[in-house]
Amino acid sequence: MEQKVVAPPARLGPLPSLIFGSRWLQLPLYAGLIIAQGVYVVLFLRELFHLIHEAFELSEQQIMLIVLGLIDVVMISNLLVMVIVGGYETFVSRLRLEGHPDQPEWLSHVNAAVLKVKLATAIIGISSIHLLKTFIEAGMLGGVPLCGAGVAQPCGKVTADGVLWQTIIHCVFVLSALGIAWTDRVMQDGMRAGVRGRD
Repeated sequence: MEQKVVAPPARLGPLPSLIFGSRWLQLPLYAGLIIAQGVYVVLFLRELFHLIHEAFELSEQQIMLIVLGLIDVVMISNLLVMVIVGGYETFVSRLRLEGHPDQPEWLSHVNAAVLKVKLATAIIGISSIHLLKTFIEAGMLGGVPLCGAGVAQPCGKVTADGVLWQTIIHCVFVLSALGIAWTDRVMQDGMRAGVRGRD
């Protein structure tokens, strides 16, 4: 049986080595995101303690808002993991996790396009949680309009204009994610057609 001979990697010149090595400048950025992840863990534990400690004094809507806040922290934390792991693997260096039992399923086929779609989807999820929290707060304050318009009720931090703009921004996120996914699909179809044409 013939053994495959692997050619040694070509030596790069000084300028290409400098340019290629500059990817390691991103390492402090990913380290900073890991620290941010730690801050989110502290925030989650603080909110969880608040929920447990005052569970019998809070109303159902207040408990729902705190739980949605916890879900929001988890989703942002998931987004951070995707950016840290996927971004490092794509733009800095291989993590060499092949065969590791805890290797994320999506990491085996991650590239810049897949990462963009996953990040867009995660942002939509986070935006949905924020929008739901806004709607619950609006309901707790007696519905919209919440300030002005001659209504005899206290003004809250949620306003009719705020709810409207948050809904519009959420819709823009959804449309952006659909656009990114559609562009990625068109590019992949074009690449497949090119490969079939060469065959």
